Amino acid sequence: MNSTEENEEYPVYDLFNYDIQTKATTADSPTCSDATCIFMTTVLVIIFILGSVGNAVVIWIAGFKLKKTVNTTWYLSLAVSDFLFCFSLPFTVVYTVREDWIFGPFMCKLISFIMFLNMFSSIFLLVIISLDRCVAVIFPVWAQNHRTIRKASVIVTLVWIISAGISTPSLIIRAVQPKHGMQTQVCFNDYKNDQDHISIVVCRCVFGFVIPLLIIFACYVVIIGKLKINQSAKSKKPFKIMTALIITFFICWIPFHIFALMELNQEKYESILHVGQVIGVTLASANSCLNPFLYAFMGKDFKRKCSALLSKIENAIDEDGRSTMRGTSITTSGDRRFSTAV
Repeated sequence: MNSTEENEEYPVYDLFNYDIQTKATTADSPTCSDATCIFMTTVLVIIFILGSVGNAVVIWIAGFKLKKTVNTTWYLSLAVSDFLFCFSLPFTVVYTVREDWIFGPFMCKLISFIMFLNMFSSIFLLVIISLDRCVAVIFPVWAQNHRTIRKASVIVTLVWIISAGISTPSLIIRAVQPKHGMQTQVCFNDYKNDQDHISIVVCRCVFGFVIPLLIIFACYVVIIGKLKINQSAKSKKPFKIMTALIITFFICWIPFHIFALMELNQEKYESILHVGQVIGVTLASANSCLNPFLYAFMGKDFKRKCSALLSKIENAIDEDGRSTMRGTSITTSGDRRFSTAV
C-alpha cells in the first residue's frame, strides 16, 4: 500500500514488507526512543550475532569437516539460506534505529528479496528433507541405489532458482521515497493497486506455507506409520531433528502470514496490526538463528551441550547422514521382512 501523504503520516517499522503502521511526524529528525523500536533493535542485533556465528559454524562443519552426503547437502543449504538472511540484518537494524532508509533503492529491494528468498528456500528444503525421509522408508532399495549427492545438488539448485523466482515481487514493488515533511526516506511496498497486494500476500501464504505444510504432514503420516509397524528401526534421532526443524519453522512463520493476511483488511484489524507485525517480524527473523542450536541440543546428554557446541552440531549432522544411509539399507530376517531406520 502506498505511503500516504495525508495528515503528515508515514509507514513505521516497515522492516520487511509490512506497510500499515503509521505515525504522525514532525519536522524533527526521528529517533529510536519508544519501547517497540528498542525491543526490535535489541532482538535483531541478538539474532544477527547468534545467527551469523551459528550458521557460519554449521557451514564450516557441513561444508568442510564432514564427508559430503545427501543429508549434509540439505543442511548446508539451509545454513547458507539462514546465514544470508542474518547477514542482511544490520541494514534493517540501522533503518529501525534511524527511521531513515539511507542505503538507496537497490538495497531496499535486495533486503526484502533476501528475506523471502530465505523463507521459500527454507520451507522448500524442509519439504525435500521430508520427502527424502519418506522415500527412504517406502522404497529403501530404490533410495540406496538412486539417492546420490549429485542429484541432491541438482535439487538444491532447483530449490534456489524457484525460491528466487517466487521472491522477485520484492524487487518490483519495493521503493524508496521521502517521508512527508521530513528530510528522511522510507523503504516501503509500492503496490500499484489492491489486487497486486492481495495476489502477492496470498501467493506467499499458499506456496510458502499452506502447500508445504500439507506435503510435510502427508510425509509424516507415512513415516510415523512405518515406524509403528517396523519395531526394529534402530534410530529415530534423524526423525526428531527433522521434526524440530519443521515445527520451529512453522511456529516462527505462522504469525507473519496471519498478520500479513489481516493486513488485507487493515481497517478491521488496525488496532492490533502493529503489535502483530512486531511479533511476526521478530519470530520470522528468529527462525534463522535457531537451527544450529537445534542440531546441537537434539543429541544425547543435554547437560553437556553448552560445553561441546561445535562437536554436537557436527554429531547431529553426521549421525543424521549415517542413520539415513542405514535407513536405505535392507536387512533381511528369516521371514523376509525389511528393517528400515528413519
